[in-house]
Amino acid sequence: MKACFVSLGCDKNLVDTEHMMAILSKDGYDFVSDPEDADVAIINSCCFIADALEESINTIIEIGKLKTEGNLKALILAGCLGQRFTDGVLEDLPEVDGIVGTNSYDELSAVIKKALTGEKEVIKKDFSSLPSNEKGRFLTNVVPYSYLKIAEGCDKHCTYCIIPSIRGDFRSVPLNELVEEAKMLAASGVKELNLVAQEVTLWGVDLYGKKSLTLLLEQLSLIDGIEWIRLLYCYPEEINEELVSYMASNPKICHYIDMPIQHCSDTILRRMGRKTSKADILEKISLLREKMPDIALRTTLICGFPGETEENHKELLQFVRETAFDRLGCFAYSQEDGTPAAKFEDQIEEDVKNTWRDEVMALQQEIIFSTNQTLVGKTLSCFVEGKVEDGVYAARTYRDAPEVDGYIFIETNRELISGDIVSVRVTDFKEYDLIGGLQDEFTK
Repeated sequence: MKACFVSLGCDKNLVDTEHMMAILSKDGYDFVSDPEDADVAIINSCCFIADALEESINTIIEIGKLKTEGNLKALILAGCLGQRFTDGVLEDLPEVDGIVGTNSYDELSAVIKKALTGEKEVIKKDFSSLPSNEKGRFLTNVVPYSYLKIAEGCDKHCTYCIIPSIRGDFRSVPLNELVEEAKMLAASGVKELNLVAQEVTLWGVDLYGKKSLTLLLEQLSLIDGIEWIRLLYCYPEEINEELVSYMASNPKICHYIDMPIQHCSDTILRRMGRKTSKADILEKISLLREKMPDIALRTTLICGFPGETEENHKELLQFVRETAFDRLGCFAYSQEDGTPAAKFEDQIEEDVKNTWRDEVMALQQEIIFSTNQTLVGKTLSCFVEGKVEDGVYAARTYRDAPEVDGYIFIETNRELISGDIVSVRVTDFKEYDLIGGLQDEFTK
């Protein structure tokens, strides 16, 4: 039986997809990359915001055509869309032959078997536990970096966010499971671990009664072959001095942190249901930069949240200008059914939201270009991803997370291997990307 997976949305979804692939691999399935060649297609969907929902629906419709126009026998929907809109999916998208919820992907084989007999089964377990990963993980990318999903769900309940309703409350993956998975990744050639969850900083609170991320980092650092460990999605209110000091002292931890703040105005933060304040955010930025002067800070912002005023927007622009985040993404607020914010009366017009978003991103572009100028002449540790053309390799500095940040293009006649970590002197930049050469070639 041939199966094709289509993984949409975030890197956390990709990890779930690879666990599902391991399940089917152990059950004798072969994998193909083109759904036209498959007997069964599995779409791991996303519906976090309206654009993601639209992409998931369009993907279902397009692949579903292969059931009448090609050889596809069944289409299974996994992930967030089926969890969130089960009844609507079965009614409005007849292409779907079965649904596996976000906490139920270990039941995928059973749902497929039912679908192949013409029976549409829906399995949505409660969120009291985690799906079993005992069958391992099937790596989809032949690259020397990977994601390690260390927890599921979220307890924050921000007013704009649907994640708790489709992923449940926060549950940490046990330490021994994470260490074993990381060892498997390292044995497969992975040298960079990117830790992901809805929030990584809370890891361990449900296991040990306190935040224990440093314990996990310590154990992961002991694994042979793992050279870089990067933290993604750390809420500012959960970052403490213990974590920052540990990051500063452990050479395997990248001096990089993704700290989504969403806004800086205390008024908007309260309406968002965030558990932080402008003063707390500034305090955490100061702590991080004090302990690690070379740290790269990434954040995400939302523009046009209900009730946001021109004054709030100007405050955000000034905040972005003064804090000068190294990496920043900005999104226009998406009014999501089922969230408290969707019912707020003071919704912002789409054109205003988009204008404010564009203004923030234009300002951030200026900041990035200015920062890149200061990097010219400096030597940075870089992770080689692959050859672009003769004499040119694409790499990432420790300041760049895979797939979301920029690259440094290394000009050298030396043969480099994907996964090499080399010292590179920055010689120039072009917009968001850097250009450089191997440091030791400058010193010959």
